[in-house]
Amino acid sequence: MSPRVRRPLLALAAAVLILLGLVRPAAAHGFTSTVYAHVTTGGDGSLRTELELEYDLFVVSAADAGSDDPLFRAGTDAFEAGDAEAQAAALDAHRTAAVRYVTERFSVTAGGTTCEPAPSGAFRTGREEDVPYALLALDWTCPEHGTGEYEVHSDLFPESEGYVKGTKTIVTYAVDGHTGSAALDAGHPSFSISQSWTQRFWEFFRLGAEHLLTGTDHILFLLALIAGSRRPREVVLAATGFTLAHSVTFLLAALGLVDVPAGLVEPVIALSIAVVAGWHLWRIRGRGTQATDLRAPDGNRFALDRAGWTRLCVVFCFGLVHGLGFAGALGIEAAWSWTLLWSLLVFNIGIETVQLAVIAVLFPLLLLLGRRSPKAALWATGALSAGVAAMGLVWFAQRVTGA
Repeated sequence: MSPRVRRPLLALAAAVLILLGLVRPAAAHGFTSTVYAHVTTGGDGSLRTELELEYDLFVVSAADAGSDDPLFRAGTDAFEAGDAEAQAAALDAHRTAAVRYVTERFSVTAGGTTCEPAPSGAFRTGREEDVPYALLALDWTCPEHGTGEYEVHSDLFPESEGYVKGTKTIVTYAVDGHTGSAALDAGHPSFSISQSWTQRFWEFFRLGAEHLLTGTDHILFLLALIAGSRRPREVVLAATGFTLAHSVTFLLAALGLVDVPAGLVEPVIALSIAVVAGWHLWRIRGRGTQATDLRAPDGNRFALDRAGWTRLCVVFCFGLVHGLGFAGALGIEAAWSWTLLWSLLVFNIGIETVQLAVIAVLFPLLLLLGRRSPKAALWATGALSAGVAAMGLVWFAQRVTGA
């Protein structure tokens, strides 16, 4: 292999390996949990937080932390029976261990002084993304001098417990004239309610960027999209179509008009990876070295041939489904989606920024390799597509069977 071909091929391989090295396979969908916290001012001047925690995870973690085996048995039995009343009763019967688990890992400070929590009412249950959740209200008594300088901290369900690989705490608040939302995780466990809009922007921008980079399935879909694109016009239109599609789903979810179970979304996302990657392999099989030819009318740099338009439509449809996956990352629900709408859009901007950065790095390398050796470029994109398609099919089988 000549140096003219070897250098861009090695650069392409290095870029893909670096990108995959940034991806944490364990952070793919299904391995994380989301906590929801709604913070408001109580009638007596105290601060109230209403927490929503994934029920089975909460039972296991609280029972383990408090060495409360009866809580584990009662909570697990109620969960497996699907009995919402029994689930709430199990937590109330072991209220001390359950509340202690939360208050040792979720806290509020005012002016640097820790506020004192007190449970308000009994445990309740609800559902998020078709999953049972436990609802706990806490009233926080804070020093008067700290009013307006509240800071919220969450270490709920850390990776060190060994049950999940990552937890996000999505906080919405309306306190002392301050309204907004924030996203907390292990890397950024705290935020101040008096934070500026630029700080809120950065939090959700970062969350969106990290979600794409740490979401293995979305990265592989993007690699399949890049590998199967024949010209800049095709990858630009495909990326734009994908962006528009999942933005539409985002907005529909925020309006409460779309609610598709994760059990259906996740297998389709896996299948979309295999289909988009397999599309390029099918074209290679049928057209050989002409697979990269784009037969479109001259004079229009954004024109596509029939195969290109068909592929674009498929990518758009799958983009709608991926948008449900992105929306699921924040657990959008109609009751408070308008409060989060601005943050969701910023989250989307973070996703798109990383997506465009990946395309800007990888696609020029493919173009360079194709100009120097079309055959080597075909082998490189074919090998990449084959690996991505195989992974997509494996995930599809796993998610359908629940393995």
